[in-house]
Amino acid sequence: MRPEFEVRDTDLAGRIGRIRLASGRVVETPAFFPVIDPIRQEVPLSEIREAGFDQVITNAYLLLKRHGWPSQGQSVHYMLGWDGAVMTDSGAYQILEYGDIDVDQRTILEYQKRIATDIGVILDIPTGDVERGEALATVKRTLERAREALEVIDPVNDDILWMLPIQGGRHLDLLEYSARESVRLPYRMYGIGSPTVFLEEYKYEVITDMIYTVKRILPWTRPVHLFGAGHPLIMPFAIALGVDTFDSASYILYARDDRYMTDTGVYRLKELDYFPCNCPVCSKFTPEDLRELPKSERTRLLAIHNLHAIRRSIERAKQAIREGRLWELLEHTARAHPSAMRAFRKFRKYYRLLERGTASSKGTVKGLRAYGVESLWNPRILRFKSRILAEYIPSVSEFYRGKRVVLTRMPRDSSKCRPSSENHYLVYYTPYLGLVPSELCGVYPTIQLDYAIVTREVAEDLANTIVAAIHKMLSKGASLIVIEVDEDSLGMMLKKRLSGIRGVEIRTRRLRAA
Repeated sequence: MRPEFEVRDTDLAGRIGRIRLASGRVVETPAFFPVIDPIRQEVPLSEIREAGFDQVITNAYLLLKRHGWPSQGQSVHYMLGWDGAVMTDSGAYQILEYGDIDVDQRTILEYQKRIATDIGVILDIPTGDVERGEALATVKRTLERAREALEVIDPVNDDILWMLPIQGGRHLDLLEYSARESVRLPYRMYGIGSPTVFLEEYKYEVITDMIYTVKRILPWTRPVHLFGAGHPLIMPFAIALGVDTFDSASYILYARDDRYMTDTGVYRLKELDYFPCNCPVCSKFTPEDLRELPKSERTRLLAIHNLHAIRRSIERAKQAIREGRLWELLEHTARAHPSAMRAFRKFRKYYRLLERGTASSKGTVKGLRAYGVESLWNPRILRFKSRILAEYIPSVSEFYRGKRVVLTRMPRDSSKCRPSSENHYLVYYTPYLGLVPSELCGVYPTIQLDYAIVTREVAEDLANTIVAAIHKMLSKGASLIVIEVDEDSLGMMLKKRLSGIRGVEIRTRRLRAA
């Protein structure tokens, strides 16, 4: 059978899927491919599997240089002693590091076919962090190579799932051009190239812009890979934007440097008195224990922990997709590091992409949680609020034309919801969601929204929503709008903005003592 990609669940632009390979192997996405060094592999493949990874990536160029052309039937799986899925990179990393390699693309493609890799990559030209002119040259040359490769491979019918990397780096217009040209070609998997330098510098906001630029163009039915991404902190954000697979050697590179991965950042081993983790390594050893071990053993154990940290980040994101809580996971993760918050603040401009996979509710209905101003951009909240204002209020104008409209704070208990009457039309208001017509009180997520505090920014957003709705109701024929406000910051805002408006009556309710 030919390789296939099946999306099984979604939230935001993130998805849980399955890549079914021609070999019969299956990779559940989102998935991380640990980089395997065919020359110097310090963590046995058996221990990589024990850490939860059934797929790896290795370098076809280095395999060729070390082993030469294998005998017929000797696959990359045989060469590595690995029966899981294998992705082979083409040597592009060496081009990025050294400027060129001594093998042409046709040879690399033929070699990947000979070793029967599961997922193969053309020999692209990575962009890196360069000026626009040089970046444009890498984009054009990669696209040329993608077209030239079609003389050697058949991405539609081959057993190998061939990947086309999209280049352009931080130059978003070039990334967009590269993506638009790439979708004209018959590749069934895409990669986003050259993020490594920005990941190393914690410029996560650059990475999220790169992913968004590419993902809003690529077909929904094609898996997308992010090269060189191996930090637990960036993965939930990349997954939320629709990245399906990752690869990196970070787990071993950090370990060689005595660096310990966590969900919130990277620590030097010498800085730690305790391990904030219960993986097999951290459960058995203390930081002091590891510091006293020989270098090779310490590196191996740190690498195993780092793999567990990466897997934990991905599994947490997958569970959040299942529950429809991926946005809430991003809110939590963003507060772990300034770079993550800078990236998350970008998400408000990604709304159209994020709403694509966001169901109104899914499975067992779970309440929404709001934590602060970032929650206003949760697609579930934003969708409800905007639809009420843009669609629902105009469509039910006949209910309040010539009537009195009463706006009052929504109860937290659905049993206390009251219906409208012949004399007045009742509309509730509530933080985050904005307006809730009385007939929708109790409908998901009106009562299923849990929040602890209302910040000034959230109160201002609610005030803006109420004022806009009042003007719309008056324009649709409401005779009088009575708004009941409390003696709090929101009430003060509304009094200031609505006083003197004809057809609006403000009634103040005194707050009860706690």
